[in-house]
Formats: sequence, C-alpha cells, structure tokens
Amino acid sequence: MANSLKVTLVKSTIGAIPKHKATVAALGLKKLNKTVELPDNDAVRGMLWHVKHLVKVEEI
Repeated sequence: MANSLKVTLVKSTIGAIPKHKATVAALGLKKLNKTVELPDNDAVRGMLWHVKHLVKVEEI
C-alpha cells in the first residue's frame, strides 16, 4: 500500500444522497476537480469506497 492517496472529485454531489455529500465534505473536497492528499489508512479507504462513483483515486 502507498503512504498517501491523491483524491480528486470528478462528479458533482448535486443529487447524491446526503450521506455521500457528508462523506465527500469530510474528505476535504469542496469543489469539482479539486484534489486533496490523504493518508492511506483503513478509515480513508472505507470513506472512498462509499463515494467511489464520485471520486478518482491515485496512489502516491
């Protein structure tokens, strides 16, 4: 596993269920096509699994 993950919001949260909107916000993604670098751990991986249809993930 990598040390960190590069996560980009590629699909809008408009129309997404509220739980998914909250998860995207908790990941630190606010605008479309913005990228954040997050630690690679089980908690972050679980959050990403729930919103995998909205984000793009790259291992660094």
